[in-house]
Amino acid sequence: MNKPKNNPPTQKEHRMSKWQNIRLGDIADFSNGINFDKSSYCENGPYLIGVSDFGEELFPDYSTLRHIDSTIVRECNLLKDGDIVFVRSNGNKALVGRSMLIKNPPENTSFSGFCIRARIKNHESFDPLFFAYLFKSENFRKAIAGCSIGANIQNLSQGKLASYMAYVPSIEIQRKIADILSAYDDLIENNRKQIKLLEEAAQRLYKEWFIDLRFPGYENTKIINGIPEGWEKTLLGNLIEIKYGKDHKNIPNGNIPVYGSGGFMRKCSRALHNGEAVLIPRKGSLNNIMYVNETFWTVDTMFYALMNQQNIGFFVYFLLKSFDMYAMNIGAAVPSMTTSILNAIDVVLPNATILEDFHNNVNALFKRVSTLNKQNDKLMETRNRLLTKLL
Repeated sequence: MNKPKNNPPTQKEHRMSKWQNIRLGDIADFSNGINFDKSSYCENGPYLIGVSDFGEELFPDYSTLRHIDSTIVRECNLLKDGDIVFVRSNGNKALVGRSMLIKNPPENTSFSGFCIRARIKNHESFDPLFFAYLFKSENFRKAIAGCSIGANIQNLSQGKLASYMAYVPSIEIQRKIADILSAYDDLIENNRKQIKLLEEAAQRLYKEWFIDLRFPGYENTKIINGIPEGWEKTLLGNLIEIKYGKDHKNIPNGNIPVYGSGGFMRKCSRALHNGEAVLIPRKGSLNNIMYVNETFWTVDTMFYALMNQQNIGFFVYFLLKSFDMYAMNIGAAVPSMTTSILNAIDVVLPNATILEDFHNNVNALFKRVSTLNKQNDKLMETRNRLLTKLL
């Protein structure tokens, strides 16, 4: 992993640059996103950034965005290059105030009503990339929370953002600081693209073996009652044990990842489980199925499934990812999943040899994914330490 060179502004540059307090409302316009119900989601239409799309990364992953009915999207709801989007409100207070910079968005990309868009008006004097980093700083989080660093923000409003006083240098120093920090995010983004390719390779293997039935030895395998000889029909509940996540708000910070239905949330000092599991959203982003093999905590909007036999973790993971979980939703206002629905899913289970072969093939790919994720964690930690020094 090649680390970026750190060339922060010199003391002379700091002295020569006129840092000044600027009210954010004087240099940016704000807008809330689209209010809609779940029936507005569709197969094709404008892309939509929602709360579940916010992580620690600087840029959104457009490939994972859902689509929304074009009839409810107006021109003023569309995002432009350089816009910054914040989480405005959410049931999980830890997510409120998180932000992302919009970079080269797909045509017709919009944002949820649970978000706020900030648009810097004069890019010749104010660099959106610099402000995107400023908004990730602890000082900014402290200011908009109105209390101690690390505290959860109750709610974010356009007024609270507009009244924020930013301490800003000249445009030359803004760009230099942004260039230094963005070198780390460029490496993170490249690693994320590699991770996506590795996961897609594993998913193609699942499709080839278990949907197209082109598994090793398929040419000499009889099909009996619609399934390959030696395979069996069963229920998902016979393969896994589903556990409930728990509230994490009172757990101190630490090194153990906490996952919610939107993905990674924070790191805490306690573990709910250590080992292989498939994480299944109970509320919210139902299609966000995750595979983990580590010490972790899941929140109360997330199930975690433990395996009842060897070599089935990856098989169960890709099996669930092959479903549209929203089609099984029982919730009204909030998409919801139950253990009874999951346990009753029909499964055609391959024989032990095929399962072991699949596990070994996918495990090799996921080991590389794990390495890249660890690199990204270190890059992000380094970037955040540097961000604190520079801002």
